Amino acid sequence: MSRLKRIAGQDLRAGFKAGGRDCGTSVPQGLLKAARKSGQLNLSGRNLSEVPQCVWRINVDIPEEANQNLSFGATERWWEQTDLTKLIISNNKLQSLTDDLRLLPALTVLDIHDNQLTSLPSAIRELENLQKLNVSHNKLKILPEEITNLRNLKCLYLQHNELTCISEGFEQLSNLEDLDLSNNHLTTVPASFSSLSSLVRLNLSSNELKSLPAEINRMKRLKHLDCNSNLLETIPPELAGMESLELLYLRRNKLRFLPEFPSCSLLKELHVGENQIEMLEAEHLKHLNSILVLDLRDNKLKSVPDEIILLRSLERLDLSNNDISRRKSFENNSKRNYKYDGPSQSESATETAMTLPSESRVNIHAIITLKILDYSDKQATLIPDEVFDAVKSNIVTSINFSKNQLCEIPKRMVELKEMVSDVDLSFNKLSFISLELCVLQKLTFLDLRNNFLNSLPEEMESLVRLQTINLSFNRFKMLPEVLYRIFTLETILISNNQVGSVDPQKMKMMENLTTLDLQNNDLLQIPPELGNCVNLRTLLLDGNPFRVPRAAILMKGTAAILEYLRDRIPT
Repeated sequence: MSRLKRIAGQDLRAGFKAGGRDCGTSVPQGLLKAARKSGQLNLSGRNLSEVPQCVWRINVDIPEEANQNLSFGATERWWEQTDLTKLIISNNKLQSLTDDLRLLPALTVLDIHDNQLTSLPSAIRELENLQKLNVSHNKLKILPEEITNLRNLKCLYLQHNELTCISEGFEQLSNLEDLDLSNNHLTTVPASFSSLSSLVRLNLSSNELKSLPAEINRMKRLKHLDCNSNLLETIPPELAGMESLELLYLRRNKLRFLPEFPSCSLLKELHVGENQIEMLEAEHLKHLNSILVLDLRDNKLKSVPDEIILLRSLERLDLSNNDISRRKSFENNSKRNYKYDGPSQSESATETAMTLPSESRVNIHAIITLKILDYSDKQATLIPDEVFDAVKSNIVTSINFSKNQLCEIPKRMVELKEMVSDVDLSFNKLSFISLELCVLQKLTFLDLRNNFLNSLPEEMESLVRLQTINLSFNRFKMLPEVLYRIFTLETILISNNQVGSVDPQKMKMMENLTTLDLQNNDLLQIPPELGNCVNLRTLLLDGNPFRVPRAAILMKGTAAILEYLRDRIPT
């Protein structure tokens, strides 16, 4: 609903404050102005210790530009601009949020992951339109009961907090489809959880659960259940009746036996490695008609039933580190279509034959359904071969190797050059870009922020489809020359470097460039000729040591900056 309709019949300025207050330099006015048009505001990684008032009041206050000029064109009428629906304030230093959160009732996405929050405000209950809430990687000990009022919530990410219990009434989140509670301190799952009837994905891994409620089988739509790294000694037999289940992870628990799976005809992956299972019988296998991956490594199995060869869909079987001393009938199965990873006759029964993708924590589900090869946040210095092997014949369009310790581009990325369009290598230790990256000719999005880069290779000119590149938080002292020759570029983000100059003549040739973020660099002056880059819609210059344009001009937004610069071009 437009703001004009909401305040029809009233003085347009009644009840509104002048905007731009309490923002300081933490949130550029250009970002706020763009957010009023797009309904989206991204303040990730800005070192914020609190959310500025101008953010909470973005839909309430008169914008700063309105105070400069009250004669608006059709595209500038602030009272008709879009309410904020998506707010990202992740990767900051927030310790709390205020009840002013209620001033953003149109939010559908709120992302506040990677902060220092110990609680959420009770006003969160008023965000009735919220569909996605990401509060992962914080310090939450409890959830407010008010969270159960978010009846439209579909995705809730609470992993890596300090939760010890789950709020009463949680089952009221009846539209919830994706729930991640991994890496907390949960000891029980309430039986009422079973009322989350829309849930498709549930991650309870890395908690302190000793049991699961029998009622879990009421989750009729659940496809992905992850209970890795808990203290489970048994699995309720009712779990075997979950007809929609496709991926079941039970690794690193204390299981002594497996249940049968009479109704799990869609089960594709069963991971029960690193338990204490002593027996595998034909009854355990006969209903697994769709099974692709069966991980039984690091258990106490002494034998495997011959009926395992009847699992026609099976592609990968891991029996390594068990007490099986011979291959038995596997040798005789000439038509087998799976790989046996157990110890051979010449191997020790305690020797690992190979590492499964599951051992590397490759998300097979993401490869198959989302077309993403994800090996992020592992602090790895190398990407294991098993990660690339896991792709097999699947189509992969995105690679996410962020938050590792990579010092060079993985060489095997070239194997995916015919299909990959998005690559995220942020938060690593890259000091140079090798040619492996330059052959990904379908690349449209490249994230290299938070590395140690000070240059880019000329060969990147071959990335003829690249539209967005993020080079923020590196060590560039100038805008890399090769970027001027990638004419498809629409967005260049190179904030928080040491850039001292840009070439306005070459930049004018980049006719598709609409967003240029040069915040927090070492620009002593802005060349007036930059004003000729009339295709720029967002030019961010805050946090540089130049004297002109002054802050008052910067706050008016990109169009005003470009006009100011053009007026100063020598004639």
